[in-house]
Amino acid sequence: MKPVEIAIRMEKDAIDFYNEAAGRTKHPVGKKMFLTVAEDEKRHLAMLSDIFNGVDAVIEEINPIENIRTVFSSMKDKMMERVEASDDELEAFMIAMRMEKEGIEFYRKAELGAGTVREKILFKRLTDEEGQHYTIFSETYSFLNDTGNWFMWDEHSIVEG
Repeated sequence: MKPVEIAIRMEKDAIDFYNEAAGRTKHPVGKKMFLTVAEDEKRHLAMLSDIFNGVDAVIEEINPIENIRTVFSSMKDKMMERVEASDDELEAFMIAMRMEKEGIEFYRKAELGAGTVREKILFKRLTDEEGQHYTIFSETYSFLNDTGNWFMWDEHSIVEG
């Protein structure tokens, strides 16, 4: 099986997992993270499908972390709600981090063995975006696992007293 075919299957699996995880996640920020990354994965799938089908894929320059900052800004009030994430929700974020890490490793190898310049460019782009997804899930996990300290570390606050 060619790397593009494997990548298509990986992206489909990721879309299914992230949509299911969003449906099971109670905290609105966590839910939005899964849905937002699922949309990125759909875009990845479309680009990979184009390459697989011999179509000149448009490789978009998207910055998932910037998109997530917009999500966080629009959900400030919801972020301040202290909602305890269930063990299942936290486990979903751990699985997501593992999936993204595996994606990064796969796309790095695929880039090195790419058959065309277009594939090489696409695999490089996907490596970068999967890295940003990993960061997003890691930060969201930290937020849901320990909201108070997440804000302290994220804002570099100094506790006075």
